Amino acid sequence: MRKLYAVLAGLLLVAVVAQMYFAAVGAFDKPQDDDSFALHSVTGMMIIPALSLLATVVAAAARVPGRQIGLTILPLGLVIVQMLIIALGGAFDDSTGNTTPLSLAVLGLHALNGMAIIGVSAWVFRGARQLAVTGSRPAAGGAPREGSSARAS
Repeated sequence: MRKLYAVLAGLLLVAVVAQMYFAAVGAFDKPQDDDSFALHSVTGMMIIPALSLLATVVAAAARVPGRQIGLTILPLGLVIVQMLIIALGGAFDDSTGNTTPLSLAVLGLHALNGMAIIGVSAWVFRGARQLAVTGSRPAAGGAPREGSSARAS
């Protein structure tokens, strides 16, 4: 079960990295239209949340530490924050629908939150992989705890 968790955590990380790639594809698409960010939208609103939720269920079933379970569901929460950032940024557009300095300042948080999603997903994968390989809890520094089946380096 822990190996399945590690696979799902790996898929989550791959999806998050692909999400950043799809954002760049949309940003550089000429001319930009409603379809420019289609892959970015589908990945962010469907694939990442589904993988985060599924990995969390498997992590709980595999009886991994509670902190690891919390980290595994965190990308889903951060995706919700992404949507709130977009809505809030749009609320500060001018009456013609164009961005303002304030709306751009808020919308810039979308990229920062995206980087947080990458970091959390990488941390989840690291912990999941360690749990699958050693069967021990991840330590604060990422090294196996003393008494685990892994050799000391």
